[in-house]
Amino acid sequence: MNGLELIRDEMRRQHADALASLENNATPAKRVADAIRRTGRLVMLGMGGSHCANRMVEPLFRGQGIDATALVASEALRGPLPRATRAVLLTSQSGGTGEILRYLERAAEGEERFGITLGADSKLAAAVPSLVAAGGPERAFAATRSLTLTVALHGALLAALGVDPAPVAAVFRNPVNPSVAAAVERLVPCRAVIYSGRGVLQGVAEVAALGLMELARMPAFALEGGQLQHGPMETLGEGVGVVLYRPAGPDAAGTARLAQAARAAGSPVVVCDVSGEPAIADTVTIALPRAEGLAAAVSLLPAMQETMIGVASRRVERVGEPLRTTKVTDGE
Repeated sequence: MNGLELIRDEMRRQHADALASLENNATPAKRVADAIRRTGRLVMLGMGGSHCANRMVEPLFRGQGIDATALVASEALRGPLPRATRAVLLTSQSGGTGEILRYLERAAEGEERFGITLGADSKLAAAVPSLVAAGGPERAFAATRSLTLTVALHGALLAALGVDPAPVAAVFRNPVNPSVAAAVERLVPCRAVIYSGRGVLQGVAEVAALGLMELARMPAFALEGGQLQHGPMETLGEGVGVVLYRPAGPDAAGTARLAQAARAAGSPVVVCDVSGEPAIADTVTIALPRAEGLAAAVSLLPAMQETMIGVASRRVERVGEPLRTTKVTDGE
């Protein structure tokens, strides 16, 4: 299979594997949850799509009263955290990410370390107690199924901390795949794309930007809604696309204002919307059922994936076949 066929093959089974991952990790999730409760502190380390998955759930752990932080593993190697008692969750879809393995070489010094991975036989799973996803490692280059499964494993951990997993499970059982054709048409001519969200949806924005850079080989950036308004609005205009992830609740109105400002600047705007509110005028809207929390993020992933694949397929040849990187990167 070529690169695009591999991606499609992964996506076809991602929701069934995600549901199995959510439901079959209760025992290891309880062990991690016990350590998080005992220490009151959670640090999540990852690279690439794994870091983006950690970013999605970071505010949800805080919502459970946990002092949670998601850090890029390479930064943690160069600016080590002060010695302290904490739970550390090492997220590596392959279980062989170079930076994660380097981190494991360091003395724990009071840390209780755990893993999240798709690789049951990986070095990470062998080194620390781990939540392991169903269906084996991902073969395709860009993170699609691996991202969905990593988020599902986080869902199992949040469930062990008392968060109801039913809304996320419902999305995995009945995923919605809206048409993204209009969004693709709007973004294909752009020379760069800015993605933006709030809260849990900012993690979706970050992995969307990463995926577009990987597959379409074009500049893409992810800026949290507030950060976008503190200077980077100067980049907006014709040729700079804006993709906004609109949440339910109070932040829905702020997303609408940001969309209107981007349109006034001349940027084409796509809104991926789980707010349940009416569509924002003069934008391309990908509307999904109203959802909150992790279910909101999970419900947006198929549309995010289809959009980046659609744009990439129109802009480059041999989509999903990297020129300068590999699936599992040493990085060090």
